[in-house]
Amino acid sequence: MHLEEKTLESNLVYKGGILEVYRDTALLENGQTAGRDVIKHSGGVCVVAVNENKEVYFVKQFRYPHQKVLLEIPAGKLEWGENPLECGMRELREEAGFTADEFTKLGCLYPTPAYDTEVIYMYLAKGLHKAQQELDEDEFLEVLTIPLDEAVKMVMNNEIEDAKTQLALLKASVLLS
Repeated sequence: MHLEEKTLESNLVYKGGILEVYRDTALLENGQTAGRDVIKHSGGVCVVAVNENKEVYFVKQFRYPHQKVLLEIPAGKLEWGENPLECGMRELREEAGFTADEFTKLGCLYPTPAYDTEVIYMYLAKGLHKAQQELDEDEFLEVLTIPLDEAVKMVMNNEIEDAKTQLALLKASVLLS
């Protein structure tokens, strides 16, 4: 067993609305054991929606854990077992009010692999069509567009702080150049 750990015991500590917290005991490759705190999360999807003018649709929303408004691309939580592409299509419609003719997978990212199982799937959406925005009852956001080139500069100047938005935008800009 090299560079692997085996779970010996896993105990649920907390079960919330969007995550579960476990306290595990792991067997290390040297025969010792170690405690591991693990957050289990169903994952998420984000969508870089680009219109015919090479403008990207963003949402501005208040993010409670950071107590500030962040600029992000449309994104949302996967339901357990949900197809990531279907989730991306839903989130684009619900948050930004668009459907798309074409979705291209940009890959996925592990935002905090040391203690969280969350995986975020990234997509590029093109061929946009206006649809009915369907915000959740507790969701408040503002939709705006920014030219792709300007958005990339904003990422490089740390004016867009959200990591999934940063990476997905950079990948989309390379793909579209």
